Amino acid sequence: MATSTYTISDLAKEFDLTTRAMRFYEDMGLLQPERTGPGGRARTYSARDRTRLKLTLRAKRLGLSLTEAKEIIDLYDSPRDTNVQLQKFLDVLEQHRRQLEDQMADLQANLDEVKEHEKEARALLAKAGKKSA
Repeated sequence: MATSTYTISDLAKEFDLTTRAMRFYEDMGLLQPERTGPGGRARTYSARDRTRLKLTLRAKRLGLSLTEAKEIIDLYDSPRDTNVQLQKFLDVLEQHRRQLEDQMADLQANLDEVKEHEKEARALLAKAGKKSA
């Protein structure tokens, strides 16, 4: 989109989100739309908000929490040293990778156990089938 501002509906539609999800991201501090109209009910999102939303959704796909996503996105918003930002990003990714590897190992152990029970059940069924024949 060539537009530099967006409504809540524009972004919700573009990213296939509900407006409720958009308001939740705003409550979490991930988005900071300009509030206008009576009682500040109308939200106008900037290109910066759109980018932050895109990064938030990417972080979610990676399995990061919204808090972790916000920390990383906030680092990129600050004019600090990019090495600090990259190191923080690497630290979060490394921690998350370890978590996923642990979960994968647990799943593999569970899968191996299921396979063993299947094997035992098949053997018992085959043995029982021979007796009745």
